[in-house]
Amino acid sequence: MPLSHLTVLDLTLARAGPTAVRQFADWGANVIRIEPPSRGDSLTGDNEDDPDFQNLHRNKRAITINLKTPEGLELFMELATSADVIIENMRSDVKHRLGIDYDSVAAVNPGIVYGSLSGFGQDGPYATRPGVDQIAQGMGGLMSITGIPGQGPVRVGIPISDLTSGMYLAMGCLTALLERERSGKGQWVTTSLLEAQIAMLDFQAARWTMNDEIPSQAGNDHPTLIPMGTFPTSDGHMNLAAPNTGRFRALCTAIGANDLAENPDYATGPLRSTNRNALNAALAEHTTKQPTAHWIRVLNEVSIPCGPINSIDETFADPQVQHLEIATPVEHPRLGEINIVRHAVSMSRTPHDIHRHAPGTGEHTNEVLAEFGLGHDRIAALRDSGAI
Repeated sequence: MPLSHLTVLDLTLARAGPTAVRQFADWGANVIRIEPPSRGDSLTGDNEDDPDFQNLHRNKRAITINLKTPEGLELFMELATSADVIIENMRSDVKHRLGIDYDSVAAVNPGIVYGSLSGFGQDGPYATRPGVDQIAQGMGGLMSITGIPGQGPVRVGIPISDLTSGMYLAMGCLTALLERERSGKGQWVTTSLLEAQIAMLDFQAARWTMNDEIPSQAGNDHPTLIPMGTFPTSDGHMNLAAPNTGRFRALCTAIGANDLAENPDYATGPLRSTNRNALNAALAEHTTKQPTAHWIRVLNEVSIPCGPINSIDETFADPQVQHLEIATPVEHPRLGEINIVRHAVSMSRTPHDIHRHAPGTGEHTNEVLAEFGLGHDRIAALRDSGAI
C-alpha cells in the first residue's frame, strides 16, 4: 500500500476530521484512532455498528487515552514522537488547553505534519465558535444559491462542508509530507469548514469577486449555461446538458424541435440565458412525449450529455456503478459481511483497499501500545490510573 510507511494519529470526531483521516487509511497508512475511555461522539452516533460509523472509520485501529490526565498526556507524546501525521478537529483552543497543540508536539518531533480542521479557522473573531456542516453551508453562501428561485434557503443533501474540508486537509497534509522529503521538517496544516465551503463555490464565488455579481438560486438549471438542467419526460425526469450552440442545435434535431434551433431568441448562449424560461418550457413540450430511457438512448447517440435521476437504490443498481464496484464488502466480527463505499480514486499499480472494519472503542489498545514498546506492566499501570 502506498502510505503503509506512515503512522497517523487520529484525534478527530464528528465527520470532517474523520473524512481527512479516511484518505490515509484507505491507502494503507497505520492509522491509530485515539478516543477518550468514555465515548461521547454524538455527531456520528454512539452506535459503532451503524452504517455511518462503519463507512467513516474503516481501515483504522482504535485505542483509548485520557488526555486530561498527566499519564495520558505523557503517553500521547510518546506516540507522537514516532508518528508522521496527527489530525484533529477540535475547537481551535482545545488542543492548546490539553497541551497537544502543534508547537508542543513539534518540540518532541520536528518532523510531524499536524493537520487541524475547525469550523471557522484557527484564529480570528470566530475561531472558538463551534461549527458544523450546515452552519458553514449557510455562512459560506451555498444555501443562498441552492434550491428553486424564491424557495428560501436550502441545504445540500450531503454534508458537503464536512466532506470537502476533510479532503482539502488530507491533500494539504500529503503536500506537507512531500515537502518534508526536501526540508526534513514538518509543519502545521490548517483549514476550516468555512474556507472549504467558500472554495467550493468556485465560479459562483468568482462571479462576485471579479464582477460584483451576486448569484441567486437557479433551481435545477445551471446558473449560467442554458439549456442545462432537469426536464420532464413521460415517466419522470432526466438531466441533460447542451449549452453550446452546436450541441443545442443537435439537441433540437434529436427531439424534433428544429423550430427552436432556428428561433433568433435562442441563437446564442447569452440569448438562451436571457430567455431561459421560455426555452425550457418549449423543450419540455418535446421531452414529455417519450420516457426517460428513450431519451437517454437517443441523446447519447448524438453525444448530448444526459442521464436519469436515480434514487440511491437505483444508483447502486446501475450497470456502470456495479461495474465500478463502488459498494465494497468488508468482514465485521458481529455484523458479518457488510458493504461500504470504497475510495473514489483508483491507481494502476497501487490500489486502495478496505481491509478492516471500523474499530470499537479501545479495541486495539493493548496491541498498539505493545507495538510502541510498552510492556504488560506499564499498560496495566496506565489502565489502573485511568489514563487508558
